[in-house]
Amino acid sequence: MKRTRCRGLEGAGIAVVMAALALLISACSTVQGDVQAGRQDLLYGDPNRALEHFERAAASNPNYLYYSVLPQSVWTYVGRAHYAAGKFPDARHALERAVQRSDQDNLARLYLGLTRVREGDREAGIKDVENGLRGVRDWLDYVERQFSSSYGRFWDPNRQIRSAIASDLAMISQGTDQKKLLAEGEWVGTQMEEEIDRARRDERTDHYREGEDPRR
Repeated sequence: MKRTRCRGLEGAGIAVVMAALALLISACSTVQGDVQAGRQDLLYGDPNRALEHFERAAASNPNYLYYSVLPQSVWTYVGRAHYAAGKFPDARHALERAVQRSDQDNLARLYLGLTRVREGDREAGIKDVENGLRGVRDWLDYVERQFSSSYGRFWDPNRQIRSAIASDLAMISQGTDQKKLLAEGEWVGTQMEEEIDRARRDERTDHYREGEDPRR
């Protein structure tokens, strides 16, 4: 009787663990789906709709990191959506949270700088923009250097983004008007987000070609 009872408890325990695991996987999938849907709205749709997706993801998992090789906190996306909607105090709050969470989140730093400039904190804002741009450039260089035989070769392959960053950094060092600074910083941010999808697409295409029958 005791052995039968123990087996029953063991089976119940496994069932509970499996159920919890299924819920965890489902929750992660939901958060990722919200972030992906938010990304599309942020790039090509309505920033307010994007914000709904990102805030729902942040509520479900405030520590979520969206990894596409390039890491971004869910709070980076919340902040960027607020920024795109013109809600700069809310953007700053979310982006400060993202930067505090990870000093490697270069897009969070970039957009925090842009937000501060728009709020009138020009000196601190320009410094953050400069540091964010340098971080993006250094990250692209690192990925190209360290992973040149795999996914690294698909990120900024023509160095268009890095060339623009070089010009932007030179412009900042020489002094620039606020309008141009904002436009250039936003361009880099948008291009990096689009590069996520371009790099994925090019990597899939390359893998498909390598898998083709060479006799065809």
